Amino acid sequence: MPHSEQDGPLVKRQKLGAVVKSKTPAVQRSRIFAPYRTVGLVSPTEVPFTSVPLGKTTFQLTTSTGRSLQTYDLRRGLNLVFMTRPQTPFTITATCASRGRVFAAWGDSSNGTSQQGLWIFQRGKKVGHLELPSDLKQPIKQIVVFGSWIVACAVTRIEVWKTATLEHYTTLFTMASRKGDNELTGGICTMPTYLNKIFAGRRDGWVEIWNVSTGKLIYTLLPPSPNCGAVTCMEPSPALSLMAISYSGGPLIIRNILTDKTLIQVNAGAEDAPVTSIAFRTDGMGAGQDGRKDGVMATATTSSGDITFWDLNEGGRVMGVLRSAHNPPTGDGTTVRGGVSKIEFLAGQPVIVTSGRDNSLKTWIFDETPFSPIPRILHTRSGHAAPVTSLRFLPSDFDGAEAGNKWLLSGGKDRSLWGWSLRRDGQSSELSQGNIRKKAKKYGILATGALGHGPTTTLEDLKAPEITCIACSLNRDGGIGALPGKQPVWQKTRDPKQALDAGISGMTGWESVVTAHKDDPFVRTWFWGRKRAGRWAFQTGDGANVSTVTMSSCGTFAVVGSVGGSIDMFNLQSGLHRQRFPSKLTPAQARQVKMQQARQADTVTQLQARASSRFLPGTGKHTKAVTGIIVDSMNHTVISCSLDGRVKFWEFLSGNLLHELNWAPMTAITGCRYHSASDLIAFSCDDGSIRVVDIETRQTIREFWGCQGNINDFTFSNDGRWIVAASQDCVIRVWDLPTSHLIDAIRLEKPCTALAFSATGEYLAAASEGELGVNIWNNKSLFTHVPTRQISESVTEQVSGPTASGEGGEGLLEAAFEDEDAVENEDEVTAPSLDQLSADMMTLSLVPRSRWQTLLHLDLIKKRNKPKEAPKAPEKAPFFLPSTTGAPSSNQNALETKPDDSQNQSRITKFDQNRMEQAFTSSLKAGAASGNYDDFIEHLKALPPATADLELRSLSSSDGSDELLYFIQALTSRLVARRDYELTQAWMTVFLRLHFDVIIESDTLMSALGEWKQRQAEECDRLDNLVGYCGGVVSFLRSPRT
Repeated sequence: MPHSEQDGPLVKRQKLGAVVKSKTPAVQRSRIFAPYRTVGLVSPTEVPFTSVPLGKTTFQLTTSTGRSLQTYDLRRGLNLVFMTRPQTPFTITATCASRGRVFAAWGDSSNGTSQQGLWIFQRGKKVGHLELPSDLKQPIKQIVVFGSWIVACAVTRIEVWKTATLEHYTTLFTMASRKGDNELTGGICTMPTYLNKIFAGRRDGWVEIWNVSTGKLIYTLLPPSPNCGAVTCMEPSPALSLMAISYSGGPLIIRNILTDKTLIQVNAGAEDAPVTSIAFRTDGMGAGQDGRKDGVMATATTSSGDITFWDLNEGGRVMGVLRSAHNPPTGDGTTVRGGVSKIEFLAGQPVIVTSGRDNSLKTWIFDETPFSPIPRILHTRSGHAAPVTSLRFLPSDFDGAEAGNKWLLSGGKDRSLWGWSLRRDGQSSELSQGNIRKKAKKYGILATGALGHGPTTTLEDLKAPEITCIACSLNRDGGIGALPGKQPVWQKTRDPKQALDAGISGMTGWESVVTAHKDDPFVRTWFWGRKRAGRWAFQTGDGANVSTVTMSSCGTFAVVGSVGGSIDMFNLQSGLHRQRFPSKLTPAQARQVKMQQARQADTVTQLQARASSRFLPGTGKHTKAVTGIIVDSMNHTVISCSLDGRVKFWEFLSGNLLHELNWAPMTAITGCRYHSASDLIAFSCDDGSIRVVDIETRQTIREFWGCQGNINDFTFSNDGRWIVAASQDCVIRVWDLPTSHLIDAIRLEKPCTALAFSATGEYLAAASEGELGVNIWNNKSLFTHVPTRQISESVTEQVSGPTASGEGGEGLLEAAFEDEDAVENEDEVTAPSLDQLSADMMTLSLVPRSRWQTLLHLDLIKKRNKPKEAPKAPEKAPFFLPSTTGAPSSNQNALETKPDDSQNQSRITKFDQNRMEQAFTSSLKAGAASGNYDDFIEHLKALPPATADLELRSLSSSDGSDELLYFIQALTSRLVARRDYELTQAWMTVFLRLHFDVIIESDTLMSALGEWKQRQAEECDRLDNLVGYCGGVVSFLRSPRT
């Protein structure tokens, strides 16, 4: 086929198999951080989980995290196996799993959303969707798949699709005489062996039976009494034609559908706590005195965390109550969520699965021997039940392990402390606070109706109060073997005279995490390795509530600050009080201080006292709440800040005040952060500024402004180059310390309440207001260029944050290979190109290092690359190149004609060589005549190593030419100008190696070489002195003794 002629130049061929990126509109994103994923979400919504058997070996459970689904495998211990992508445009309202597929309905027009949909997922990927009627303006609350039908329940209508073709079949409308009575409060369900029949529970207590094939209402089941209330839940029993129906008034009935008669009626709930979930055990065990009979039913409600188990034999009785299977809701019901959203017995298994509104998914198993009517916990996956308030990455331990990049500590309003693994979700766990349920049972909190009698203590009161500050150091952490055996939890008092075996703790380690709590005068210690509460609870010195806490880098001391201004230091190994800031004075020391204060009344004495010691022992206590405490890396100084606007430097050993920075009354200090490698401290102030202070000089070196509203949290980057701050205006700002530029600003949908930067710099963790999960961002500066140009906040737009499914996020590889065009265009200011910044500075050349190193070792390279023997023709041609004519080989002909070819081409080669030598020699002589060798040096720098070696070899002093002398003078002039230092050394080394025998016989050349040597020695001495001076100054500044 002939090719079409092309008028213009040919276009370079492109790889057709490559993925061609479509030009999409620019998306607003952060310049430094890329969204990665959200951790800590298991079942944070009110949408119940759905399960499906996977063969005969395991079950898969699917929960909703908002706009995506997460699937867990029961056989693997509730390990996460799938996360659905893409995310739904709006929040998911109902789910259902059937035959390996998961149906998810999303969108709620009542909340202002303009779209609704019903998507189908398989193995985490979207495989289809169902068309919704155009007149559907109600959210879908429940989905049921049975037979050849897919049925979705809305508020007052039921939608039906065909399973085979996914086509919409019909819509069933419920009718009512009064407004609101036709609302389907009890949802829908099916009954085994009832073909094409569905049951719908209404607000007026009726249960309608519909035929989805014909679209007709077949029958209506009336409530047992007019006062039962609305239907809240329905569930078919394993026995045919029997169905359990619960009502909002409290009764629960077992009804025979065929005869329309009530067989059993029990009061399983109350008006304020109706039953919202029912499940039947299907393995034929569990009932009776020995657990060998069938007929076990479980009920739960969203108003409490309890699960009640019923024996339906002989009229029905309560077998047992699983107290606090999930956290009960708090009094206001908004701060800490709780209650059971759904319970379900696995088919043919003695296992019950429960999900709660406390962001947890649990499985329980019944023991047959010995028989127990109440199950025990089997597996659990959970997270914070309330918004996260504080974050802290675990630092690396003394062995250099990568714990600082793997583990993230978080505290929430649900009074819990969690450790999140960023590598494997199954390793995340909550740090134990002791057997809370055992204590609750001992105090009678879990007794039936205890909340109705108004107890003074609730279940959540048995936990430590809300965590406000976290400090940790792994240098003394003993791992899982720290202090083996049973240890008391959070002792608030300890007798100093009581003997304590320090040998065991010295060998195995002790607590490594300390937390401060809201409205509480005690800080509490934790064992990180054992994932449990520690032995000590340290009280503030003045008895006021704790405001902040920190740990020394050695992991031995905890320093506690209070809202009253006191600062106390405790030993974590022994639990004893070690120091107070300022230190407590003896009566004799107090009298001496008073005498010194009296003497300072005289002006002369006052000046002498100021010159000798500015602060007296025992003085300098903060007058307001302490908002931050820092212990330097050498345990020499303790730095504290307070709302009184003062920054105080204390001596670690004596507790005396050394120095003070007074920023009052301009501002009050709300927090501080420390970067140990650079010895810098950043202070956040109530005027919206962040001030950075150098510990060595105790001077303010930077001030950053721009935060609108309160600064919620801030942190240093791992290398101390950036400061990342989150304020109440929903913006996370990043400042560059060396340039003082605002280099990035991330505007979020909600304000960020907590920040943490990993020790390796790979991750930035952020918690948003009202969110249960923790957002993880990747640091793109680890693998791509990040410009430090100043940006304007006026162009900052809202950025989409990380998601639970990771959609829209970028991992390390994705962010590293993103389009770099936008990044390159951001650097509008280019560095000026200067040959030399100053004549006093020694300047190196821009010639690649490999070029002048190759020139030095060119002889060795040629020797190594020299062929071992001359090429010769093969004795016998290969079989695929037969020679039938007996003609000589083409290789032989080439060898024989090679001398002739080279002879014929010698004219061109000689011409090029003469032209090259003429340019080299002419530029050298021109430089000697004018005294400026710049053109010659530039010409020599442009030559490749082999050509430069040939030119140096061609230098001669015969025929009256002084090329050798001119070359030495050229290098000497370059050395005097302090330019191209490394090239000058390389050229002179090669020059002496080639012409040393000629130079040593000429007095003129030896004199010129002596001048070069003198210049070389002077420059070498000058550089040695400068390097030594700079090294001494840096060592002096970095020394902790200065």
